[in-house]
Amino acid sequence: QVQLVESGGGLVQAGGSLRLSCAASGSIVSIDSMGWYRQAPGKQRELVAVITSGGSPNYADSVKGRFTISRDNAKNTVYLQMNSLKPEDTAVYYCNSRDLRTYSGSIYPDYWGQGTQVTVSS
Repeated sequence: QVQLVESGGGLVQAGGSLRLSCAASGSIVSIDSMGWYRQAPGKQRELVAVITSGGSPNYADSVKGRFTISRDNAKNTVYLQMNSLKPEDTAVYYCNSRDLRTYSGSIYPDYWGQGTQVTVSS
């Protein structure tokens, strides 16, 4: 059974930092891109950052210069270092994988974690 398990969310004051982690498990052969999305109350889910298997990142304009995405392919894990946090960063953060392939031959084109809450107080 494939799983994406996020960790690292919490409550932080404005200007502070948090590091999110997302570990994929389940006899995984490869994962194309991995990324982070977020959803604030009453808003649609939006892209935060994605990174390809080759390590090329892409960021939402709202987080450029403050957030850094990275991944460890050997551990099937993606990270999101969030610095200079703002109250508007408050949301549930979801891990996403694209084109996840397992040794059993299964392909998961678009897979999501359960989400982790990030709350930034002013």
